[in-house]
Amino acid sequence: MKLLTFKGGIHPPYGKEYANTKAIERAKAPEKVYIPLQQHIGAPAKAVVNKGDEVKLGQLIGEAQGFVSSNIHSSVSGKVVDIKVCDVPGGQAPCVIIENDFKEELHESVKPKGDLETLTKEEIVGIIKDAGIVGMGGATFPNHVKISPPPNSTAEYVILNGAECEPYLTADDRLMVERPDDVVFGIRALMKSLDVKKGFIGIEANKPEALKNVMEAAKAYPEVEVVGLEVKYPQGAEKQLIYACTGREVPSGALPIAVGAVVDNVGTAAAISDAIQKGMPLVERITTVTGPCIAEPKNLITKIGTKVYEIIDQCGGIKQGVEAGKLIMGGPMMGLAQYTDDISTNKGSSGILILPESEARFPEPQNCIRCGRCTEVCPAFLQPLYISAYSLKNMFDQAEAVNAMDCIECGSCSFICPAARPLLPSIRTAKREIGARRRAAAKK
Repeated sequence: MKLLTFKGGIHPPYGKEYANTKAIERAKAPEKVYIPLQQHIGAPAKAVVNKGDEVKLGQLIGEAQGFVSSNIHSSVSGKVVDIKVCDVPGGQAPCVIIENDFKEELHESVKPKGDLETLTKEEIVGIIKDAGIVGMGGATFPNHVKISPPPNSTAEYVILNGAECEPYLTADDRLMVERPDDVVFGIRALMKSLDVKKGFIGIEANKPEALKNVMEAAKAYPEVEVVGLEVKYPQGAEKQLIYACTGREVPSGALPIAVGAVVDNVGTAAAISDAIQKGMPLVERITTVTGPCIAEPKNLITKIGTKVYEIIDQCGGIKQGVEAGKLIMGGPMMGLAQYTDDISTNKGSSGILILPESEARFPEPQNCIRCGRCTEVCPAFLQPLYISAYSLKNMFDQAEAVNAMDCIECGSCSFICPAARPLLPSIRTAKREIGARRRAAAKK
């Protein structure tokens, strides 16, 4: 098989060996879940339950507000004991707190939605919207929005990201190994919803069992092509994956639909399969719990709203004699460091990574030596050193002029920089400032 790829990228230590052979297990259900009403890009959902209400598994508890928003459902059956602001990954958000009665009683809405061959594309979009499905690769963009392109746009390809190029994470790998039929069903549903005749599932070559199993599951569907990808970070980034699979380059400032592509994660495809075939909304996901500090790394099916410390405890906690230095939700390249483990998981919780103190320290930055290595590896063809320099001097107009907003925040530049410059953090600052200025200008 010819391996596809893109220009640029890096080869960080991958750390997959901690969990890539660990079969998926179901985590022990918690006594309480703390389900955030904001766990997606867009407007937060509005609670449609009250303190004291009895709820069932899969019941709607948060209603989407507007088109770019997502429904929220209960991940357990039990009683709503409170609705209040709680700590969540990255900050705080209103949460519906439910005391688990451990009956796992399904809500009456949880039932199969029909046969894929007879469902219309409008019905598929409606099922995905009602189920609260978002991008499960970490972006958490509401999926019904992604598969509802503007009237003047036409989708030609659906591409599933099975690269899982982020170091340490193995949730998608195990999903493809153990549930390949659900992944293929999901892409077929996406293709039908968009009236697309060609689909790609891209899988990195370091996942041979996943490649084999997904190819076997897809062999009855010639419209679905499983392609091997080179092992390189960030091979799973949206625009880089499109180029690898189709040879098309998304223009600066444009979305994938500009070149006829819609990209989703394999986890999202499996969630769509569950929504159609079982009627189950997005109330749980596979989370990789891993890193040098974890006693027993695992791939766990976790109920959304579970406290992180409870999940870590189910993996044996921290190894004896190891000093934990950093807790990251996600992977080391694009994940977010947390100040506490007393936070609840959400739809985007693909991984819980704990690094030792020796790997968590930031090196002391030195002066830029203009070596150009950040430019060489940038998969978006930017010059990170200039964007960063402008940002550090609060020269945001100049940062915008050198296309700061095209940065995909993969962190390749920071990883490769021999001077340990704070490239990614400063570029993120520039993007936030530029975005805020654009929004302010649009209101005038």
